[in-house]
Amino acid sequence: MVVADVMTLNPRFIHPDMSVPEARSIMKKEKIGRLVVLDKSNKLVGIITERDIVNASPSVATTLDMYEMSHLLSRLKVEQVMKKNVITVDENEVVEEAARIMVDNNISALPVLKNGVLTGIVSDGDLYRLFIKMFGAYQEGVRITLLVPEERGELHKLASCITEKGGNIHALVICEGSDVTNKRCLIKVSDISKDALLEATKPYSIKVLDIR
Repeated sequence: MVVADVMTLNPRFIHPDMSVPEARSIMKKEKIGRLVVLDKSNKLVGIITERDIVNASPSVATTLDMYEMSHLLSRLKVEQVMKKNVITVDENEVVEEAARIMVDNNISALPVLKNGVLTGIVSDGDLYRLFIKMFGAYQEGVRITLLVPEERGELHKLASCITEKGGNIHALVICEGSDVTNKRCLIKVSDISKDALLEATKPYSIKVLDIR
């Protein structure tokens, strides 16, 4: 799966000469936490977040009165507050690489480009929704987590035995196990009872970590 499959298309954008209060108003109205900033040629030049606006606002400890604070803030332009060295991702990049970039750089969204042109934005919320789908969270059924041997063909055997017992697999997720000899395997299955699922998977698992 690539970024284009999960990103938000045609994200809301603003221009650098917009005032900070206007940008904040747009975020509040559209219930978004960030805005990409394009110049007059529609080239990406920055990104501004709610946190950027909060950090730019006068401190509550200031000696300025409310009128002076509002006046000061109204004169601030987006280009004075936005992040200019924007980290981006190509729309054909795989989603796990986009997630890694966000985690490594402690950011919550990446503008998405195609041939240098903005086509979308991928956020942590987009990845959360993908995570929910990958784990079959909206599907009814039994969820089992196993330690399985790190051997060729083990997953095929495991999936086949569940199918033979009448189970319908909605999600199958593999990740690192307790050591190099095994993998952690999460499976979401419908049309099968807990007892039948335990019986079916027992010959191919090292340990049942959780079932619910």
